[in-house]
Amino acid sequence: MARVPTSPRPSPLRYLAPRYWPTWTMFGVLRLLVRFPWRWQMRAGTLIGRLAWHLARARRRIARTNLELCFPELTPTQRSALLRDHFDSLGRGVVETALCWWGDEQRLQRLTHIVGLHHLEAAKARGKGVILLSAHFTTLELGGRLLALHAPFHVQYRRHKNPLFETVMRRARERRFEQAIARDDMRGFLRSLKAGNAVWYAPDQNHGGDHSLFAPFFGIPASTLTTPARIARISGAAVVPFYPMRAPDGSGYLLVLCPALENFPGDDALADATRLNRLLESVIREMPEQYLWVHRRFKTRPPGEPCPYS
Repeated sequence: MARVPTSPRPSPLRYLAPRYWPTWTMFGVLRLLVRFPWRWQMRAGTLIGRLAWHLARARRRIARTNLELCFPELTPTQRSALLRDHFDSLGRGVVETALCWWGDEQRLQRLTHIVGLHHLEAAKARGKGVILLSAHFTTLELGGRLLALHAPFHVQYRRHKNPLFETVMRRARERRFEQAIARDDMRGFLRSLKAGNAVWYAPDQNHGGDHSLFAPFFGIPASTLTTPARIARISGAAVVPFYPMRAPDGSGYLLVLCPALENFPGDDALADATRLNRLLESVIREMPEQYLWVHRRFKTRPPGEPCPYS
């Protein structure tokens, strides 16, 4: 399928002012890292994560609070170890983002193991589009690139505040994917589905607002978007869960595609949101260090409940 034309994007070279030099330096280091063997890249990522552990104290507090809320059954020692592992995973995710943008296709193919690709193919064959339902794992960027090597799809993304980062990210995604759709462009999302495309969508973060309700996530009321059910109802698209993860044996990456959800959406918005949260929770429990715990998932609270990050 031909790539959907996009409007001209500004060249990164327009951002040469001194305030962008740290970003240029970061890009230079990452471009260099993608030339090294994959295991060396992962070691470098671990070092980045351990540096972040010391420097990103606010994010460390957020992640610690999330783990305390979601894993009360663990001992403090076990949660501390999980927190350390999470920051290692975050650092690897930085290097994996560079692999997504600039990595060699053949090298990436050798690192990829896919389970359930036929579920996506069967859902697309229905002709009403597919919501490729994912979540914010630290492998998020690279997982999309690896799946795109085997099945074309469109992606939703959130604009970055740094215009240089936004420009480089947008250009990279438009090279790797058929189309990049801004998160707030619901009309673009629906157009892609109407044309029979699969669209990657990760609705698991705290956005608050009118299109959210409180559904349990790890037993805690969490502001949860009702958008997946709403879009599926409007478009008739199938919903295929997709989870990218680092393979437990260290051989690369495991991409898991699940069967399209049956009887979704239903008649109860809360039941639909709860169902999706439970599905995601079951996957997170298999690889808890790889989920994005530095996000303030429980920032929006029901009336009368205090914010746990205060």
